[in-house]
Amino acid sequence: MQVAIAAAYAVEPNVGRRHNGPVIVDKATYLNGERHECGDLSDSLATLRSAGRPTDFLWLGLKDPDEQELAFVRTELDLHPLALEDIADPGRARAKIDYYENTVVAVMTSLEYVERSSDIESGVIKVVVGDNYVLTVRSGEVHPLGGLRQRLQATPHLLRRGPFAVLHGVLDALVDSYLEIEGEVENDLLEIEVGVFADGRSVETEEIYRLKREILEYKHAAGPLARPLLELAGEDSRVEDPELRRLFADVSDHLLLAVDQASNHDNLLSDILSAHLTLVQVQQNEDMRKIAAWAALAAVPTMVAGIYGMNFENMPELRASVDINGHPFQYGYFVTLAFILVMCGWIYRMLRRRHWL
Repeated sequence: MQVAIAAAYAVEPNVGRRHNGPVIVDKATYLNGERHECGDLSDSLATLRSAGRPTDFLWLGLKDPDEQELAFVRTELDLHPLALEDIADPGRARAKIDYYENTVVAVMTSLEYVERSSDIESGVIKVVVGDNYVLTVRSGEVHPLGGLRQRLQATPHLLRRGPFAVLHGVLDALVDSYLEIEGEVENDLLEIEVGVFADGRSVETEEIYRLKREILEYKHAAGPLARPLLELAGEDSRVEDPELRRLFADVSDHLLLAVDQASNHDNLLSDILSAHLTLVQVQQNEDMRKIAAWAALAAVPTMVAGIYGMNFENMPELRASVDINGHPFQYGYFVTLAFILVMCGWIYRMLRRRHWL
């Protein structure tokens, strides 16, 4: 199987294909920051290592590799077993940077904001930096690093600094995408805030919870990277180039800004949610007061109608009358209606004075 995969690479050096569809395989060697085509992986890597220039490296990019392809890459690049374990699990999305002997493995969560639904979708990007090589593996369809290789190739002065320049480029592009998403989340947050406190528009509690869940996913992606990035920028970093450490420090500052803003938005959204629930409760109480007020108004005619609906014969009000020109006029019905109207009017006035209606 390794022979078959190697043959596929040989036919088309920069793009590999599976039998059931394409898989991104972009490979090249970078000598003094300039791109050169790459043949066999192990031979190219051996040539780079024999030259004794640690800043020259091989860069191999994969998307959703299967077990056979990973086994081939492990053999060709002599990957550390724990590094292979990190990149082999497509569901390993907890952001981290680990060190195995002479190998650095960065696992990062890529995010993408979906405008039509205001949702945040995620993927996984893994970068392995070893002696004279860089391996990038992408899982999922979320890919904020489009054109990264081309942008880095347009800045050979960065690639001359070695394979850690690629890791910096990935982290820088990823953190920039975090900041862009944070701006979109802030717009959604402001829209919800206006909707909660403005008249004429109601905000569903589910909408607030959904945004809170998206912010939680954002924090889960960005937060764990903060400490490893500080380590890469520190004096004890595996990165020997001081200029690269300064670049990592700049990315770290941007990441801390993104994490702080996400925390602030999360706290503000919690306050908005509390205010929203309070306003909902106040509105429910207002509705209950109005219902109780109308029930009180309906109680008077209901009581009177109930009394006179008992069908007793000896009820003097039924036969109460006054003589008008020799004819008896029974006024009980009209007196009862007048009593109902007066009582309802008095109750309505009292309720209005107390702002129940």
